[in-house]
Amino acid sequence: MAIIGRGRIMKLQQLRYIWEVAHHDLNVSATAQSLYTSQPGISKQIRLLEDELGVEIFARSGKHLTRVTPAGEAIIEMAGEILSKTQYIKQVAEEFSNERVGSLSIATTHTQARYVLPSVIGDFKTEFPDVSLHMNQGTPIQIAELAAGGHVDFAIATEGMDHFQDLVSMPCYEWNRSVVVPKSHPLARLGHSAGSEKLTLELLAAEPLVTYVFGFTGRSKLDDAFLDEGHEPNVVFTATDTDVIKTYVRLGLGVGIIASMAYDPELDKDLVAIDASHLFASSITHICFRKGTFLRRFMFDFIERFAPHLTPELVSAAAGASNRTEREKLFAQMPLPLA
Repeated sequence: MAIIGRGRIMKLQQLRYIWEVAHHDLNVSATAQSLYTSQPGISKQIRLLEDELGVEIFARSGKHLTRVTPAGEAIIEMAGEILSKTQYIKQVAEEFSNERVGSLSIATTHTQARYVLPSVIGDFKTEFPDVSLHMNQGTPIQIAELAAGGHVDFAIATEGMDHFQDLVSMPCYEWNRSVVVPKSHPLARLGHSAGSEKLTLELLAAEPLVTYVFGFTGRSKLDDAFLDEGHEPNVVFTATDTDVIKTYVRLGLGVGIIASMAYDPELDKDLVAIDASHLFASSITHICFRKGTFLRRFMFDFIERFAPHLTPELVSAAAGASNRTEREKLFAQMPLPLA
């Protein structure tokens, strides 16, 4: 496929090369390996494109690329948009040729992948057995970057999405936290007691705490709650994986603070869960996709299975909103499910 330039033909392959080189830290060798082609071939096509456009996309020192030029930054950004549009063209064709066949890629955190998504994905695969699923795990920022860059279809996380203007973000469900301790811990009585004594931030501030890494699974709400009450939390261990947090609680390293959905009464019956929703502001998990994404029927289906209030009509309205403020108005008065 090609685009007509002013003198020759600008190839989509050339746009792919400059995009990939820019996203491989200007390492042409690494780019060539990832694209299963030759380094000289990439260098030649980049030079041909620069000659065609009459500007340098990359500054050089000898044979090495050193930086992206100002003109190159604008060109690479437009190249990314063009390449994503070509992918959407393929998806449109696939939808009309066979609406039940395709692939769906999701980027999410461990908590979502481990505790929320299994039942959703199980039901989805039963309905769409010929859709291949690809799961990517990472930090919220990594997840949002994957979606914003068009590398995955959906990003699912609680934090990190607001920094990306190119994402259509929709609220899925509301959740809060529980404190987990071994049955022998003094706080365990609060998990069984029906009396007036309640868990407080003061009690928690006196304990060594085991919880999520900052920027993961609503961690910011936890820190804000302690700060607002004038307490300094004694966080002795952090992890991105809830199962790791529970393991170290079992070892006696400290009191765990986890997403309530991550406590399993059967698997975690050696631990006592204490509701902490009265201590922390609730968090909201969002599902996001890149603006302009062509949503196939099975993609709408997946979203609605994950968040039943996100009907195809509402998702289409959110995708068509002209800005974030307009999009947020769609959900302003909508009660969210509690996890």
